[in-house]
Amino acid sequence: MNFIAITLYHKVLNHALREGMSQETIALPVLPRPPANGPHVVPADLFFELHEIVDAALAPGFAVRVGQEMEMDDYGVLGMSWKTCSMAREIFERSERYFSLLTNTYVFKTEDEGSFSKIYLFRDAYRRGVALSNEATFSATVKVLQMMTQTDIAPVSVSFKHDSPENLKSHRACFKCPVLFNQAFNFICYKTADLNKPTAKADLSINKFLLKRIEEEARGIQVNPNQLVGEVKGLIKDALPSGIPSKERIGKHIGMSNRTLTRRLAEAGLTFRSLIERTQQDIAKELLSNSAQSVSEIAFQAGFSEQSAFNRAFKRWTGQSPTSFRKN
Repeated sequence: MNFIAITLYHKVLNHALREGMSQETIALPVLPRPPANGPHVVPADLFFELHEIVDAALAPGFAVRVGQEMEMDDYGVLGMSWKTCSMAREIFERSERYFSLLTNTYVFKTEDEGSFSKIYLFRDAYRRGVALSNEATFSATVKVLQMMTQTDIAPVSVSFKHDSPENLKSHRACFKCPVLFNQAFNFICYKTADLNKPTAKADLSINKFLLKRIEEEARGIQVNPNQLVGEVKGLIKDALPSGIPSKERIGKHIGMSNRTLTRRLAEAGLTFRSLIERTQQDIAKELLSNSAQSVSEIAFQAGFSEQSAFNRAFKRWTGQSPTSFRKN
């Protein structure tokens, strides 16, 4: 079955009600809100039908407007992970790997082409509701990137495979760039430099650490090794939902060469690899003990693309399966 997360269904439904529709006009069942734990979905065609009904009843451009109302929390654990991205482009890396947590109807793919980067959305509009959902997805992309960077970052062009609507007022207000229709692919294009911008969270945490590094250089002293470990561990934790970060990537964030980072971690009796495993263990144990997230979601937070690999690693670390650890 093709599915969409029920949280996204409710977002569209509730925004339609706020714009003036009545439940009777929508004439679709009100689905129960999902409990805190476990994946909850609706059939994809029900979601697309909702888009079609609302679009026919409200002012043109509803899909784009609802996209602008999206918050990262609306995307569940995947959205939570976006808040820890160090660069804007990492949202797409995480979406490429894990958007199946929200839907199995499409995938993202990012391609850098010189000074520009195109984010492709592979989902053909076999009905009007799919085209509307694609518009909402790119509209939400603009909003989320602006929230992540706390800037007015905007695309340079947007392309859709479907026909153009008659009224593009909402599209122009959202994208602030050429919006093309009847194109070969669905994609939204940004300047690569904009996607490489640090996020607001990363800017705060990394700048704090870099100030300490400047102080080190100026005064000829070194930050306590344990303090360095804590800072590096925090960066690793933020990066893990996108996959295991490289030493080069972490070193670049904190202004250290590979050799210097290796030496400084060794002063604390650690290697970069051992610090990654320690961070993964801490994340897994904390979430298994103190959250209702599923084991598959916890595996994702700890940097594993498959739950089976996480299960094997966790048993190697603790001698127990994740499920047994949680029960005990």
